[in-house]
Amino acid sequence: MGYTLNFAAVWRNFDFLLSGLALSLGLAVISILIGAVIGLVLAFALTSKNRFAVVPARVYVTVIRNLPILVLVLFAFFALPQMGLRLDKIKSFVLVLSLYSGAYLAEVFRAGLLSIPRGLTEAGLAIGLTGMQIRSSIIAPLMLRNVLPSLSSTIISLFKDTSLAAAIAVPELTFAARKINVESFRVIETWMVTSALYVATCFLIAAVMRFVERRLALPR
Repeated sequence: MGYTLNFAAVWRNFDFLLSGLALSLGLAVISILIGAVIGLVLAFALTSKNRFAVVPARVYVTVIRNLPILVLVLFAFFALPQMGLRLDKIKSFVLVLSLYSGAYLAEVFRAGLLSIPRGLTEAGLAIGLTGMQIRSSIIAPLMLRNVLPSLSSTIISLFKDTSLAAAIAVPELTFAARKINVESFRVIETWMVTSALYVATCFLIAAVMRFVERRLALPR
């Protein structure tokens, strides 16, 4: 028997998909902002000469990057309450994605820091700037310009990782699609529309990042 496409059930619940997409974007933005702070601190630790800073940062990045994010999500939601730390499902996922993105962004930022000429630090010291002032006003802005292309792909990847929140019933886009699928039995239509929403959003994120990259590009 042939399968006839019928998108009626999907369109009736399209607002549910859009609310799920909005939540996915919210989860991604909050987690990436927190992760960027974590990643920046780790990147400075990884590029320092102090082994008491390098070793813990390297262990953190190595462990987190080698664990499946789904394992971390399930651990945070089901295991942490057994240890006395109770978080609701959204906060639990934000915690995991923030820690996870921090490890990946640390490597992105580390590469950017290594691309900065050492002479800039020496020049900053020569005019009387402190180490913190040099990092915040010279090194960090230049590093961000250098890493924008790779940062774009990392942000898109982390946005797609929000789909794993469905595993703990966070009502983001994938969870909304699964719910519509179960209730309507329109498997192909539901996942076609959901896939289109993910692809369109990723293209939009890429376009925004390209715009930011052009705006921050140094004049040639």
